[in-house]
Amino acid sequence: MNAKHATAPRRGPLARFRVIDMTRVRSGPTCVRQLADWGADVIKIESPPGLGLPEAWGGSRNGADFQNLHRNKRGFTLNMKDPDGLKIFNQLVERSDVVAENFRPDVKFRLGIDYESLKKINKKIVLASISGFGQDGPYAKRPGFDQVTQGMGGLMAITGEPGRGPMRAGCAVSDSAAGLYCALGVLTALLEREVSGEGQWVEVSLLNAMIGLLDFQAARWTIDHEVPEQAGNDHPTSIPTGVFQTADGYMNIAAGGNEMYGRLCKALGLEHLIDKPEYKDSKARSANRAALNKDLQEAMVKQTSAYWSARFEAGGVAGGPIYKMNEVFADPQVQHNKMSAPIHHPQLGDIGLINQPVRLSRTPNEIRSVTPDCGEHTDEILRELGYQDGQIADLKKRLVV
Repeated sequence: MNAKHATAPRRGPLARFRVIDMTRVRSGPTCVRQLADWGADVIKIESPPGLGLPEAWGGSRNGADFQNLHRNKRGFTLNMKDPDGLKIFNQLVERSDVVAENFRPDVKFRLGIDYESLKKINKKIVLASISGFGQDGPYAKRPGFDQVTQGMGGLMAITGEPGRGPMRAGCAVSDSAAGLYCALGVLTALLEREVSGEGQWVEVSLLNAMIGLLDFQAARWTIDHEVPEQAGNDHPTSIPTGVFQTADGYMNIAAGGNEMYGRLCKALGLEHLIDKPEYKDSKARSANRAALNKDLQEAMVKQTSAYWSARFEAGGVAGGPIYKMNEVFADPQVQHNKMSAPIHHPQLGDIGLINQPVRLSRTPNEIRSVTPDCGEHTDEILRELGYQDGQIADLKKRLVV
């Protein structure tokens, strides 16, 4: 095992809470990362390596994805199928606030870590469960994957260019949304617990999270019975909003409102388009979007992205360049916002983890430690539970931990 990773003192607005993290892949770790970054004591449970069980944590341990998802945690190994392992788990539950899992819905019952079982041990415990489609219902037993729920949730049918077929988003939208919604649910349950004195079961599915994230696009159907279609890079309802080629790249423009549209025309030197009957209001611009986009494109391609960015900023026009990832983190505003959090990793050296996008004025988040080695803090946590060195050695020999 590698030398113990350096860890800064744990503090923050959630420092009084302990979370047992049994999650894997992406949706669950995204939820738990929110809690860990704000100071929660997160104990990440994995199977003892000696059992030879495959782990579905998601890629190489020293890979970028794994390191970014599992920072700020303590590593603990535990054989949940061993009676002594379950005993240790229950001891942790007695001393914890949250248990987070994203197993198939039936697994928790088979292991005896369902909510009804947990609350008998600790009535204040909050169980956070993420599934593909729900804890019950006709699809409950289906395996849940991000791209599958992007499709079933409606995102792929509205993404991409018209006539080109469905298109997935470029990141794990339903996974990440489920994790963030689950973290919000956990915090809500912890706040409610301050009144009732009891925990509860927080449930999120990738499918529900995907539908929730669609927001106005979903409401177009539920309220107006309108089926949204693919609009490519054009906004479906606010024109002109889309992608335009410049002399050296591409830019986004968002100028759907009359006032913003007028500013755009002035910045482009196209004042004669402001009162053109075909473009005079949002309804007319929507009906004639192809012609309008063509007129704007003819102007945009004559100058560089930097030129237009300066013109738009001076004229109060909503727009901006379209970056590749290296350009994102080279941008002065992104650097000012410190969205890459520097930290030293014993094997990888100096790396940057994706920082929290949320800022609190008095109690900031902290990136305290890199992803722990498998079981790095097992001895430490067992001692906190009252186990002596001889007992710990015996548990390891029997592959309980």
